Amino acid sequence: MVLAELGTPIVLAPMAGGPSTPELAAAVSEAGGLGFVAAGYLPAAELGARIKATRALTSRVFGVNLFFPSEPSPTARFSPYIEELAREFPVGEAKYDSDDWDAKLDLLIADPVAVVSVTFGCPSAAEIERLHAVGTEVWVTVTTVAEGRHAVAAGADALIAQGAEAGGHRGTFVDDPADDLEDPLGLLTLVQLLRAAVGVPIVAAGGISTGEALAGVLAAGAAAAQIGTAFLRCPEAGTAPLIRAAITADTPTMLTRAFTGRRARGLRNRFLLEHTGAPAAYPEIHYATGPLRAAARAGGNADEVNLWAGQAHSLAPELPAGELVRKLSADARNALERALSLRIQSY
Repeated sequence: MVLAELGTPIVLAPMAGGPSTPELAAAVSEAGGLGFVAAGYLPAAELGARIKATRALTSRVFGVNLFFPSEPSPTARFSPYIEELAREFPVGEAKYDSDDWDAKLDLLIADPVAVVSVTFGCPSAAEIERLHAVGTEVWVTVTTVAEGRHAVAAGADALIAQGAEAGGHRGTFVDDPADDLEDPLGLLTLVQLLRAAVGVPIVAAGGISTGEALAGVLAAGAAAAQIGTAFLRCPEAGTAPLIRAAITADTPTMLTRAFTGRRARGLRNRFLLEHTGAPAAYPEIHYATGPLRAAARAGGNADEVNLWAGQAHSLAPELPAGELVRKLSADARNALERALSLRIQSY
């Protein structure tokens, strides 16, 4: 299995929409971790180009992340919200698409990579078997034990346990507003529950920005940690300057549907606080708010752009990606040694 072959148990989170670049994925893989190319929002042809560019930068294994397509949302659910936004902001067409799922899957069958991870749902057993047939492992992002069991039954090789602390979109299979009344599971709780329920490796994701946090999830039984926000300030990342600056502050985060229609964690700003009643309609709202987000980025306006980040965002260092991988690994090793020493001395 790929996880067993890594030099360090660090997996780069695939951060779609800008931060993910071939340079970032290659740097993480070169340092002994597992880099990931984010395919979300890209047409299949562009994904193919990014895979080629990553291969040109590293001979080591890397993965590709796909968005599992959601069902179209009824127009009546989101049109009043879009009309409200249009009175103040530039908005685009609230359209639906499958994120080029079929074409991307075909591409990855014809041009395989080591791992394909999937977010927002679980591929069918037949789709997973197609990837297995070309030597690709399939990892599925889950937020509950029920999702984990579903993914394992379909043939998933590993589960990415996404805790409530994670930045960006929640990887839930179904984004049901009725579930908003329930607290999403924190990472350590989710890892423990999944370890007791399924027999595949767990990759822990959410709020991991230090070697000590990496050590914590490994001690809890995770095979590796998937880390995203901590890499946002790396020079290889395609992070917008506005976001690079924003995540250094101690701004609290919150879950919101305001920008995309799907629950996501980002830094609190005026737009999030003024649109707490946004409906569940992804990707329709994502496309509709594209122009207003672009205008905010261009104008340096942090109050009207999605600042996706995990709860430990202020700890993200400004280091080259390879150096960050090595620091996290060394700090985790030291933390585990300290913890073991303390435990022995206590007896």
